[in-house]
Amino acid sequence: MRGETQDRGPKRPNGAREAEILTLLHRADAALTPGEVTERLGGGLAYSTVVTILTRMHAKDLLTRTPRGRAYAYAPVTDDAGFAARRMRTVLEERPDREAVLARFADTLSDTDADLLRHLLDPEQKPGR
Repeated sequence: MRGETQDRGPKRPNGAREAEILTLLHRADAALTPGEVTERLGGGLAYSTVVTILTRMHAKDLLTRTPRGRAYAYAPVTDDAGFAARRMRTVLEERPDREAVLARFADTLSDTDADLLRHLLDPEQKPGR
């Protein structure tokens, strides 16, 4: 069947698989090996696919890895908020006009978020402008 993997359901984009695995790793108590990730995914992916995804995520500096037996154990390099901040920074760095991007971003913030950002940039600033 087109778009299907052998007895594994519909094919999903790699980004969705990475997000699924990253969420799983965030919820884990410790770093996980590919076998442990495969098991916790409930058999939705082949072991070799999990190894490939983890290796690519490590190459993207999303995960750390440490040897454990004959495999590596993988863990996220930061928490969910840290990943969101990295994505925001990457988008900002990819644009030639940083000022325009930041201005547009600031224009879309709610009053509450704008106050929070002001406070984070200047802790002496009192909330509520």
